[in-house]
Amino acid sequence: MSPRPHTMVRGLTAAAAITLLTGAGIAVAAQQASAAAGCQVTYSVNQWSTGFTGNVTVTNLGDPITGGWNLTWAFAGNQRITQGWSATVTQTGQQVNAASPTWANSLATNATANFGFNADYSGTNAAPTTFSLNGTACTGSVPTNPPTTTPTTPPTTPPTSQPPVGNKVDNPYAGARGYVNPEWKAKADAEPGGSRVSNNPTAVWLDRIAAIEGTSGSSSNGAMGLADHLDAALAQGAGYIQLVIYNLPGRDCSALASNGELGVNDLPRYKSEYIDPIAAIQANPKYAGLRIINVIEIDSLPNLITNTNVATCATMKSNGGYVQGVGYALNKLGAIGNVYNYVDAAHHGWIGWDTNFGPTADIMLQAAQASGNVRNVHGFITNTANYSALTEPFFTINSAPGGTSVRQSKWVDWNFYVDELSFAQAFRTKLVSVGFDSGIGMLIDTSRNGWGGANRPAGASTSTNVDTFVNQSRIDRRIHAGNWCNQSGAGLGERPKAAPASGIDAYVWVKPPGESDGSSSLIPNNEGKGFDRMCDPTYTGNERNGNSMSGSLPNAPISGAWFSAQFRELMANAYPAL
Repeated sequence: MSPRPHTMVRGLTAAAAITLLTGAGIAVAAQQASAAAGCQVTYSVNQWSTGFTGNVTVTNLGDPITGGWNLTWAFAGNQRITQGWSATVTQTGQQVNAASPTWANSLATNATANFGFNADYSGTNAAPTTFSLNGTACTGSVPTNPPTTTPTTPPTTPPTSQPPVGNKVDNPYAGARGYVNPEWKAKADAEPGGSRVSNNPTAVWLDRIAAIEGTSGSSSNGAMGLADHLDAALAQGAGYIQLVIYNLPGRDCSALASNGELGVNDLPRYKSEYIDPIAAIQANPKYAGLRIINVIEIDSLPNLITNTNVATCATMKSNGGYVQGVGYALNKLGAIGNVYNYVDAAHHGWIGWDTNFGPTADIMLQAAQASGNVRNVHGFITNTANYSALTEPFFTINSAPGGTSVRQSKWVDWNFYVDELSFAQAFRTKLVSVGFDSGIGMLIDTSRNGWGGANRPAGASTSTNVDTFVNQSRIDRRIHAGNWCNQSGAGLGERPKAAPASGIDAYVWVKPPGESDGSSSLIPNNEGKGFDRMCDPTYTGNERNGNSMSGSLPNAPISGAWFSAQFRELMANAYPAL
């Protein structure tokens, strides 16, 4: 199963936003000579005293661009770009060029491209006043007499006006009984008191090619294959089944415990040996009455925003493997009329800062656009295989003990969210604003974020010291919000439930309680799963968890294997209590 690599770039104490509308001009670059000239750019920044993050959206108002695009502008001051994402951003003096990534060279009529960058500056940070797309000045309109030549490719409609894929219900969880995985149920029933929770629906993880057909022996995923589970769901009379699609090339690029079997250049194998067989099985007409819910590629896209300092993540960003892989999975699976795709959207302790929040939404849109239809995405899921509290009942992001905002506490660390529910609802709004359908719903994995038991605070702290107040008030009892592996003191959270809050399709147990996040020490295996020190209870941490102890339970097996001690602790600390 997936660990959760965390954070990276901290939040900002000041913000500025500027919008520039752009469009008409003369001829475009040679490969675009037949395209009508017109474009629109939105440029916004979040800045602090010495640096800023820029977010750019360019909309092609002319005929389709098929051979690559370049957006150019000039800074007025001494701004210097240090990092870019979702485009190749270069700078010479004050001149900046942002070139389309290799996996997204096309820009259809009314389609948008989103990218961002980090930069430093001194003095003032004036916004650029003019932009050009493939040599054409952007002013937000199209010339009254545009070229009449035939476009090289037919125009397409904006993503949000595309027709839905299949005849799908708004919320696949509503009014439907979930599939109970008999393999997980047997392990839970074998534990003292396990029958109290063993009838809850949990997800089936397809974390390698062999899991599609099923494996035998002592494998952590048991012997049942995808068709076996689908058949069992029919036999149970289940209305829906949850599956985790989890085998990208270069998988979990910033962690080791759940690295996968496919190398960074194995995208062709991912498509032909993994996604294609899954799609073929899910499309079997005998399953047409079953709502098949796919959770798409845990941890992948957010890693391209926050963790490109890790070599594998940088490779997966530059080669487009994650964006193209997710896009291919969405395309193949979304075309099936009874299939619902939910893309992993990290959690508040990972992308709750402005520097991560918008860019993550943008790259998710790119992956959806790579699928050919943004409506191949039915929704998103947060907190998968993580421990972030659903709600913090005793303080909010607006709390200010002694007049000091909780954002300044070491625990919150300038984040804009303190729990998953507020984050998921806000991120849904952001996703819609960048181009996803307004009907998308969110899922929250509540399998291990209950934090009950004797250490759960009974009320808000009375301290006026912000760190003391937060530490005494928070129900999330981790040492640091960046800790993700087999956390000591965790408990089962809210039981699976449909439509529990505004914008939320369901609380779900995607991470089956009792399945390990990773081994406490190196355990050789044939599943491609490595050893991550964040799963070692003696590890003293790194910059991503504030150089804190890992907080992990001892004697853990490899990710996905049954961890009896953890399951028993999760039941003991369940909230609501069992």
